[in-house]
Amino acid sequence: MAIAMQKRMRELQMEWRDRGLQKPFQLRIGINTGYCTVGNFGSEDRMDYTIIGSEVNLASRLQSHAELGGILLSHETYSLIKDHVFAEERTPMQAKGIAKPVRNYAVIAPIEDLVAQGRVILEEQDGLRILVDLQKLDKEKAVKALESVLTRLKT
Repeated sequence: MAIAMQKRMRELQMEWRDRGLQKPFQLRIGINTGYCTVGNFGSEDRMDYTIIGSEVNLASRLQSHAELGGILLSHETYSLIKDHVFAEERTPMQAKGIAKPVRNYAVIAPIEDLVAQGRVILEEQDGLRILVDLQKLDKEKAVKALESVLTRLKT
């Protein structure tokens, strides 16, 4: 959903530029996974439907550290979607209210999109998953690694 939101935002930005807006609206997205409390909070005088909890706070911190137009994931979220989305781990960030540095990942694109564009190679079957990032690949090292795997498979 976050990827679709960013895609739609880019489409809207082009429309806005065509209409003369010099600095179109941009957004950044932070996503975390965990338990939180959602509902109406407040008093009879003022009631708001909102969400609270430490997991929500972490999502907010991730959002503030994301690049404009980017999506930043917590490690917990990345571990749930890593087979579907290609992301790069960033330097752990120190977030306000959180004692330890937070592992985080910047979303690049859905893996299927990168395969279709020829930017990655993905081979999967039961017991095997090979994902090759052709943008970062050291071909000589990759060939040696694959030859080593083939040798071990043949024995």
